[in-house]
Amino acid sequence: MKIEEILKAMGRKQRRRTLDHVEDFTSMLGPESVYTGVFQGKDNHIIYGQVQGDCDIEGILVLGEGSRWKGNIRANSVVIAGRVDGDIQAINKLELARTAYVHGKITSPVVAIARGAVHEGNIRMAKHTQITRFIDRREAEEKNRDRD
Repeated sequence: MKIEEILKAMGRKQRRRTLDHVEDFTSMLGPESVYTGVFQGKDNHIIYGQVQGDCDIEGILVLGEGSRWKGNIRANSVVIAGRVDGDIQAINKLELARTAYVHGKITSPVVAIARGAVHEGNIRMAKHTQITRFIDRREAEEKNRDRD
C-alpha cells in the first residue's frame, strides 16, 4: 500500500520526514489483528493491531495510534504512535508521536519526541545523538481550528 494512500485515508498530509522517502509498505497489520512471531527482512511495515514478538528489519516500522507491541524492535527507522513494551533500537531515527507510550530502553542516533509522548526507561545514545522535542503540527492545527 502506498504511503500517500495510507495518509489520505487517515485524513493527513505527508509531513513526517521519516516517512518522506517511503514509497510503500509491504505489509500492514489491521487494528483487529494479532500477530505472534518475529518480523525479519528488508521491508517496510505499518502496524495498527497487536504484535507479540521481536522485530529485526532493514526498513521502516510504523506503529499507528492504538497499536500495541510487546517485544524488542530493531529497524532502520521507527515511528511510534502506539504502545511498546520492550527495547527499541533505531539505526537511523526514532520518532515518538504525541500518542506514543514506550516502556523500555531506546537506542538511536536521532530521537524526536512529540509533546505528550511518554517514555519510561533509559535512552542509550552515542556521543553525537540528537534528541529533538517537538509539537506535532497536526495538534497545533487542530487547536487553531477549534478556536475558529
